[in-house]
Amino acid sequence: MTVQGKTVSAIDIAKGALGFLPDVPHILPSLASLAFLRPHSRRSLGLLFQETARKHAKSSFLKSDEQCWTYGQANSMCNQMARGLLSMGVKAGDTVGLLSANRPETLLAVIACAKLGAVAALLNINQQGAVQAHSLKLVKPKIILACDRGLDILKQLESEDATLLKGIELLSLQTDSSLLRVSDFRSAWYTQPSHNLAQTAQITANWPCFYIFTSGTTGLPKASVMSHYRWLQAASGMSTAVRLTANDVFYCCLPLYHNNALTVSLGIVLASGACFALDEKFSASQFWKRIAHYKATAFCYIGELLRYLLNQAPTMDDQNHEIRLILGNGLRPEIWDDFENRFGIHQIFEFYGASESNLGFMNAFGLKETVGFCPMPFEVIACDADSEQVVRNARGFCRKVARGEVGLLISEVTDLRPFDGYTDPKANEGKLLRNVFKQGDCWFNSGDLVRRQGWQHIQFVDRLGDTFRWKGENVATSEVEGVLAKLSFLEHAVVYGVKLEGVDGRAGMAAVAVKPGVELDLKALAQHVTSQLPGYAVPQYVRLLQSVETTGTFKYQKVQLKKEGIDQAVVSDPLYRFDTATREYTVLV
Repeated sequence: MTVQGKTVSAIDIAKGALGFLPDVPHILPSLASLAFLRPHSRRSLGLLFQETARKHAKSSFLKSDEQCWTYGQANSMCNQMARGLLSMGVKAGDTVGLLSANRPETLLAVIACAKLGAVAALLNINQQGAVQAHSLKLVKPKIILACDRGLDILKQLESEDATLLKGIELLSLQTDSSLLRVSDFRSAWYTQPSHNLAQTAQITANWPCFYIFTSGTTGLPKASVMSHYRWLQAASGMSTAVRLTANDVFYCCLPLYHNNALTVSLGIVLASGACFALDEKFSASQFWKRIAHYKATAFCYIGELLRYLLNQAPTMDDQNHEIRLILGNGLRPEIWDDFENRFGIHQIFEFYGASESNLGFMNAFGLKETVGFCPMPFEVIACDADSEQVVRNARGFCRKVARGEVGLLISEVTDLRPFDGYTDPKANEGKLLRNVFKQGDCWFNSGDLVRRQGWQHIQFVDRLGDTFRWKGENVATSEVEGVLAKLSFLEHAVVYGVKLEGVDGRAGMAAVAVKPGVELDLKALAQHVTSQLPGYAVPQYVRLLQSVETTGTFKYQKVQLKKEGIDQAVVSDPLYRFDTATREYTVLV
């Protein structure tokens, strides 16, 4: 494996632990809540919101553009929304679809569902046609709440299949619409009583809270189940590490259908009584102006978001902000220092987790080049990256890798750490490994290759399906992408392995897009990759993308790129190959 990574020492842990000492009184309630939480506890997202609203009734909870709601106002509105849903026949366990851009009503509707015991299904507003129809069939909503853009999508779906939405009540989150047989949701709840619901206190933590869809980069989306139990674990655990306060304003421009917004951001806000500043979408050029508009002190990121900010030309706004900490995942080690120094943000809480995973890691000790620490048991086992299969010994059991080595991250499935899985039972078994260390045990397969760093820390290396083998060596695409990200003329770079006829393994290929007004410098590209990467990791082919397709959370559509490979019958983009003799890229003929 080509990725280089640091290990973690006792001295690193001791230095990081010192930072917790002044905040011990503040974090004790979160630790206690986490310690006593059980799957059958009468605890839920809705109840936590209700309790926080009681403590901070007059404090700001939600800001969006020029609008602001206090905790007390938002709690009353959520109670009214929940009763509105109840009046339309929605009961505990029913699914309420939400097909909407980031709007305050959308977030409040999720909390309303949680108070009622209904399950909010966060449908991806960027998906249409067969993919959106597939998602709807997975969750079978009783009601769909949609913004105007969502209603347009539903109108198109109904024109293609008149039976798809049969029996589903459609309600507008914005205004009454003539697009479909649709009602205005506000008219259903606005006159309802605003006091707390009795049902909220009866919900147990193991109930499903909401459905989050996978990105669909490796096939059709799957609906992962987020239980109140896992949501509360994340909220308490991350709050303990981040130590947000009631005076903070937490900015979120990530889509609400993503867990970084709905679990990570909302969770630590409710655990601390802070204010949630919600923007409709991310804009690299306007980002720091939006931060100033909300007077934000913290924000949530995904790795590509930070790279987009670094790619912007330096301005006076780069350090003209009040941000004291950021929280997210995917910050590449090679741009960590550049981001920290340019924008003056020194508290970076990197974490690791997945929508369906039963464990998470948090950079609680303030270390660099790590996704952090996990207090729960996990293992990193030997895995063949080429066949994508775990390595078993003669007895059929797996082998743990040593500190500093790379392997597959797994976590045991137990009563206290259940695997909530997906709405489709068939998809669940594919994420589980059985008889790993003994007969009858069951472990969640993360599908991620990580480096065991010691002291319960790991470093993310690559997705198992992305790593490929070339010239007898494993190549981590994340490392190659990181090296390419250092080139100033590149806007995007995605790396993958392509199959060549009659050749073992897969050859590395980089699909790149240049910044506006700039040309691809093939000579500089070749010099850079050959000086920064071992020979077997140098991309053998380069594809100059005319346009870049990403998901709503900036993930690249690698599956299609792999499928197209270097087939010039289907690829119209310019293609180049690496000449090992001249060590330069030339046009592929």
